[in-house]
Amino acid sequence: MKKFILALVVTFIPAVVLAAGGGAPLKSADIDIDDKASLQRGAKVFTDYCLSCHGAKFVRFNRVAEDLGLTEEQVMKNLNHLGGKFGSPMETAMSKAYAKEAFGAAPPDLSLVARSRGVDWLYTYLTGFYVDNNRPMGFNNVVFKDVGMPNVFWKLQGDQQPKYQGEGDHRVVVGVESATGGTMSNEEFDTMARDLVAFLDYIGEPRKSERKSLGIWVLAFLFFFAIVAYAMKKEYWKDVH
Repeated sequence: MKKFILALVVTFIPAVVLAAGGGAPLKSADIDIDDKASLQRGAKVFTDYCLSCHGAKFVRFNRVAEDLGLTEEQVMKNLNHLGGKFGSPMETAMSKAYAKEAFGAAPPDLSLVARSRGVDWLYTYLTGFYVDNNRPMGFNNVVFKDVGMPNVFWKLQGDQQPKYQGEGDHRVVVGVESATGGTMSNEEFDTMARDLVAFLDYIGEPRKSERKSLGIWVLAFLFFFAIVAYAMKKEYWKDVH
């Protein structure tokens, strides 16, 4: 019993810590990884804005092409900006030494970030940057206090200011609100953020849709087998009685 309780604690504590780390409630990502158009747009955002610093070494360009319904020409022209081979991993060109010098630490690989953080956390993070002149990069984040990453989407989203709850030492950031507009409307930026989260969720588990579909058939088989097994049990035990 003690081991069971410990397992539950170990399972749920990380999720609670991530949700409460920045003081702001998580927003629902509301993504659909079966929407290939969304995944294609997310892949473009990832390679345009993220891949220069963050890699995704556990997924290859040719795998992305196959799963997202893209041709080799489309991938090499629109996604593979670093000139790597079609079958190469989606790795960043930034060296760890330069990254450490520029940011203090190498930006993490994002192959499994959706599995470790959760899609709601990622969506809240991407849409939760706000201006903070006390930070070296000029920005902070509602779910990642004192984040070292610059807000690479600030031109698209515009500047946001924090919303606080509490007073004095107990004052915490619970959300953000728009201060100045960007080149995108709020709706357009939210869609872009969801597309990026959907792509990150896909690369974290490329076979998720297939697994879910297979799971339905497995459950259907088990249900049918349970009926057959129960009927056989009644037939065998009829003679015993």
